Amino acid sequence: MIFRVATRQDLPAVLALLADGGTGAGGAGDRVGAPVPVEAGGAHERAFAAIEADPRNELLVLQDGDALVGCLQLTYIPGLGQGGRERALVEAVRIRADRRGGGLGAELMALAVERARGRGCGLVQLTSDKRRTAAHRFYERLGFTRSHEGFKLRLEP
Repeated sequence: MIFRVATRQDLPAVLALLADGGTGAGGAGDRVGAPVPVEAGGAHERAFAAIEADPRNELLVLQDGDALVGCLQLTYIPGLGQGGRERALVEAVRIRADRRGGGLGAELMALAVERARGRGCGLVQLTSDKRRTAAHRFYERLGFTRSHEGFKLRLEP
């Protein structure tokens, strides 16, 4: 297994991981691991370029041989809390559907936490959809605690 920063060439495989959100509805289904086409100059490509150019953002992947089997995004947030140390926000955690249940998610999260610790972060935080109860149990097994009630306001174009 190789844990590394994603490259532009990884984008179709990362989008395939994100398309299979693990909620059992609207996922990738029988096309597990199938790359998602990326429109040149489109929204996904622009978003990837912005992440890649920002030293406070990292798109990280877990690679097994030639295949990407996991990904997540780490965003480092400066703030006055935590003694002035950054906090790391974990988003878009995914393990390929046919590889779930074998410990890769725990390995991916441990590597991300270690990366945040190495950067000097005082806290690692994440949010998870309330319907993803199995994910909540997973994060609790890793030592994360429920601490806040989150709110979102969708801004439609």
